[in-house]
Amino acid sequence: MPGGLNRRFAEDLGRLIGSVAKARIGIAVSGGADSLALLLLARDAGADEVAAATVDHGLRPAAAIEAAMVATVAAQFRIPHAILRPPAPIVGSVQAGARAARYALLEAWREHEALDWVLTAHHADDQAETLLMRLNRGAGVGGLAGIRAVNGHVVRPLLGWRRDELAAVVAGAGIEPVDDPSNRDPRFDRTRMRAALAQADWIDVPAVAASASHLADAEAALDWSVAQLEPERLRAEGEALLLDPAGIPPELLRRLLRRALARLQPGLDPTGPELDRLVAALAADGKASIGALLVAGRGGRWRIGRAPPRRTG
Repeated sequence: MPGGLNRRFAEDLGRLIGSVAKARIGIAVSGGADSLALLLLARDAGADEVAAATVDHGLRPAAAIEAAMVATVAAQFRIPHAILRPPAPIVGSVQAGARAARYALLEAWREHEALDWVLTAHHADDQAETLLMRLNRGAGVGGLAGIRAVNGHVVRPLLGWRRDELAAVVAGAGIEPVDDPSNRDPRFDRTRMRAALAQADWIDVPAVAASASHLADAEAALDWSVAQLEPERLRAEGEALLLDPAGIPPELLRRLLRRALARLQPGLDPTGPELDRLVAALAADGKASIGALLVAGRGGRWRIGRAPPRRTG
């Protein structure tokens, strides 16, 4: 592999995690060209330790064969490899369920192997697809920030790389990647967006991906601002919380309300329209419920508390 690619990858990774030489990193490898390229680049990045894992969701008969192929490739490069399988079948939304199972399995594997980070192979084309899909759904700043470069222990060092670049890395190593048919299934939003982008040669994918990065910076700045507001504008009243909304810009107010809801009911994560409904009710000195909570506006203050028990009989 050309030395320039290795240096570029090591620099990209170092910007996200600090010292690469001291890092123990795990690589999520599906067997596709993107993740195989990540494995090859990470192998030569100079990390203290590199391990790989493949998640077999049990959704396709070919998945077990593909996982075994990745194990063979990893063995060729003397990289420890594990095949991870969910403890129970995935039900409901296949894509959402598979994603949740995948990250849970990878995090458990990271902890078991005492790894510092898990790297995934999301790249600039993925980022552009994500931003445009969310833009098409009317997402706010948080959604348009797209795929985060660092999220907990998950790191995505390829967000500045193009899909074709990664395919060339794998081809140059003489490895035949897995061809997952679901990547061409038009039932999925991402597949349709990918096809649309392929036809829109006027769209500058790296520029779109860069916009997502700028929006991620804006998202972090908004979160920082809300953290400064919280102790000043949100105070306890018994088991409830009182929020003073006076003069707070709408976006910061929505975020402050979201924090109040999460403090009283951890895990509650209202959608944008749900938050808008609550804000409209509160601004009109009305009431609204969400989850196990009741919010009420009165005299320029917003009260967030537990909803009273429902009457029976």
